[in-house]
Amino acid sequence: MPGPDPAVAATRSAVRRVLDGAAGQRVVVACSGGADSLALAAAVAFEAPRLSVAGAAVVVDHGLQSGSGQVAARAAQQCGALGLEPSLVVRVQVAQQGSGPEDAARNARYSVLTDAAQDLGASAILLAHTRDDQAETVLLGLARGSGLRSIAGMATFDAQRGLVRPFLDITRAQTEAACAAQGLTWWDDPHNRDPRYTRVRARQILPALEDALGPGVVAGLARTASLARSDADGLDELAATATAALGAPPWPVRELSRLVEPVRRRVWRRLFPETAKVHIDALERLLGDWHGQVGIDVPGGVRVSRREGRIEVGPSPGRSRLVE
Repeated sequence: MPGPDPAVAATRSAVRRVLDGAAGQRVVVACSGGADSLALAAAVAFEAPRLSVAGAAVVVDHGLQSGSGQVAARAAQQCGALGLEPSLVVRVQVAQQGSGPEDAARNARYSVLTDAAQDLGASAILLAHTRDDQAETVLLGLARGSGLRSIAGMATFDAQRGLVRPFLDITRAQTEAACAAQGLTWWDDPHNRDPRYTRVRARQILPALEDALGPGVVAGLARTASLARSDADGLDELAATATAALGAPPWPVRELSRLVEPVRRRVWRRLFPETAKVHIDALERLLGDWHGQVGIDVPGGVRVSRREGRIEVGPSPGRSRLVE
């Protein structure tokens, strides 16, 4: 007897890997009605009962488009027909924030998903981000030039927020093929083609990069995320260990100077969590370019200064100013 369609098999295998060992728990699938999340819902509905895991679905209606209520209701209906119970629709009000509509919608969505998961007693929220989404995230991080963590992309397991992304090695084409093979009708969100959104512009660039540089750009960017995440996690671990070893101030200049710069910058951020890059650059100068500066005023009402081979911390007479 022939097995399932290859795309269906790939989605199920991806879900099986993340649900293995979760017997007796409940998970929630975040479903928009698009191909990615419907393929995820179908894979969870198939695999969860076989692993003694309870599967539910939550569809968030952002109310940003005409007919969004009908789209959400249809998505919940399909999730329920697949066997995910309950399959709920939650309406959310998206606040207009300075960070832009994409961030505002995402923040509102994650907030209601977290609340719904708690209400349902779920241990995790499953999101349908694909390898294509990961590549877009890395491309945006590279464009911003904001460091290693920004190109580390999304993690499969985000324990802090209870998020799981099984499809980071699955392509968008595979999710569409999986839906087609299972007779699922997905919704193409017109916002996904609207160039006003930064991510959409990144999505439109990727095919051109593939044409210019050859196939494999998306896979390469996704692989970059995995490598960068591993490196960033390792540096964060070293910084946590170094911070604990320093103890309370004052700190010997010699001890801080022995740390390699990427670790030391992370240590500064742990010691002074509200600092921006400009403050960390100034703190670095206390070690490597010190010429009797009065000190550095960092956010939180703190002044950091150097005296007699030690870095001292005390109250700041000013507010978040750089004093040279």
